[in-house]
Amino acid sequence: MGAVPLSAQHAVGRLPGLKEPALVSGPNATVWLIWLEQRPQERGRTTALIRRFGDSEAEPKELTRAPSNLRSRVHDYGGGVLAAAVDQDRLILAWIDSGCLWRQDWHLPQNGTDQPAPMEPAQRLSREGDWELADGVLDLPRQRWIGIREIEGRDQLVSLALNKADQTPLPLHQPADFAGYGCMSPDGQRFAWVEWQQPAMPWDCSSLWCAELSNTGDLIQPRQLAGGNGVSVFQPQWLPNGQLLVAEDSTGWWNLMIQPHTDAAWQRPWPMAAETAMPQWIYGMSTTAWDGEQLIAAVCSRGTWSLQQLSLDGTVQPLMQPFDDLAGLSACNGRAVAVASNSTSVAGLLEIDLRPATPLWSHSPAMPAPLAVEDISVAEPLWFNGYRDERTHAWYYPPSGNTPGAAPLLVKSHSGPTAMARRGLSLAIQYWTSRGWGVVDVNYGGSTGFGRDYRERLNGGWGVVDVEDCAAAARALIATGRADPDKIAIEGGSAGGFTTLAALCFTDVFRAGACRYAVCDLTAMAEDTHRFEARYVDGLVGPWPQERTLYEQRSPLHHANQIRCPVLFFQGLKDKVVPPEQTERMAEALRNNGIPVEVRLFEDEGHGFRNQATQIEVLKETEAFFRHQLGLAEQRI
Repeated sequence: MGAVPLSAQHAVGRLPGLKEPALVSGPNATVWLIWLEQRPQERGRTTALIRRFGDSEAEPKELTRAPSNLRSRVHDYGGGVLAAAVDQDRLILAWIDSGCLWRQDWHLPQNGTDQPAPMEPAQRLSREGDWELADGVLDLPRQRWIGIREIEGRDQLVSLALNKADQTPLPLHQPADFAGYGCMSPDGQRFAWVEWQQPAMPWDCSSLWCAELSNTGDLIQPRQLAGGNGVSVFQPQWLPNGQLLVAEDSTGWWNLMIQPHTDAAWQRPWPMAAETAMPQWIYGMSTTAWDGEQLIAAVCSRGTWSLQQLSLDGTVQPLMQPFDDLAGLSACNGRAVAVASNSTSVAGLLEIDLRPATPLWSHSPAMPAPLAVEDISVAEPLWFNGYRDERTHAWYYPPSGNTPGAAPLLVKSHSGPTAMARRGLSLAIQYWTSRGWGVVDVNYGGSTGFGRDYRERLNGGWGVVDVEDCAAAARALIATGRADPDKIAIEGGSAGGFTTLAALCFTDVFRAGACRYAVCDLTAMAEDTHRFEARYVDGLVGPWPQERTLYEQRSPLHHANQIRCPVLFFQGLKDKVVPPEQTERMAEALRNNGIPVEVRLFEDEGHGFRNQATQIEVLKETEAFFRHQLGLAEQRI
């Protein structure tokens, strides 16, 4: 065991969330790095910062000070809140705050020491309305922002002028249902975007669309170019020569393909049994970028990420750097940036200068790791036979210090459920391993990072496949003597909370459980959830309401009498995805059966806890609950 257990205050609630880094070229070819930072200590407020690329020692300039909070509520998950472009020495920013679009211009200095300076006060471009905005790009020749408006249960492509205050968004295109991820061609003559329709989620079936732009900026004759019919597309982008690039998974893997010119056949220069995309839960995601001469791609193979250099002749060359958990890739003028972590470094900004023969990298973590490297439990890949004997993956973290013998085990079921257990340093996991626990983070069937077949294992099987895979991971560790069968706990949030409760209902492996904003009743979710996921469960369980009986068979609320161990619940009262009423009903059903239950409610939290104090309280109370219920000695820290 580590010399000193990691405190909850050091494990959660301190690490800023880094999002959507972007590189832009300023005067004298200086490359500037802009990124978003979500700050738990400011109740989850998100702000934008800027500094020169490669100058990690310099104090960054905050571009959007409190009370500004860069956040979108489109689809309730948001993302894509900041758009930036450079016009000579002027940096133009447009961001979403409180449902409105704001603009501010900054002067970019030409010398190497001065910081950017605001040229004018921030101006609100859009009036308030019964809508949400997100995912915009700046069309400088036409002086406008183009993005998504969610209104009256549908998405629209809209524009807003950059020089007019308190305006109403102007509709440009009405998709059948959902849309986003728009991008403008280099000559400003074409616009491409992604669409999808319920009941499909964007990673199930989505399509690439494109339209010409008229002199007045209208979208002319939008048409579908790729995707659809059970194929998913991800992150369209234009190359400088007008070629269109997109990832799609018709081969069973999200691989990149390219269209050399309008109406030409698509080409697939870089086939690989690996993923160059991820599920599009939020806007603003990026796994590929053009650095001026070549493509850089974040590639996921067997649950581990790497960076690859892709030449247009089909050559693929690894970009050597030590980080294997990557997101938010951007590139410009021979430089690249991503949010990156590995087993011993917390998430930070990875900056790579691609111009030398041997690229040079630097990493600036969002905060120093509060653990010595020798005290960090490094994830080990665990392959085991899961549901129907399918080979299934998990990351296993042994107790710190390699304490011999069977240890208490915490099984983690990730959210989504179309997400993935990642290998980057999680201080929340280290909190447990520093206290003598083993932790297994399960990539159950349905997880991303292992190809479409692996992802589709969960189709029709939610509440069965994921549950059996989590139980099988625990059994595999029990069988090898690494886990104590009498001290097995499971925890998860959202969809992972559903898996947690279902595992307590339908398996006999676990001795205690904890869940955050858990889906307890699938029938309620089918009838009363937000628009983005309104038909998600059709694919995960079966068509609703035709398969009502199946929904009831899988719902923990309908089988609360089968739970025989203590359960701890955490719930935000502003949750629109999983209404608090679900947690209240589940807890009451367990109490009526004489099961020890504890419930913690948070008045100002929604679906996903943003507040520092909340995150600390949840972790501390979960560990104390498990220790008490499993008869483990108390920790003093």
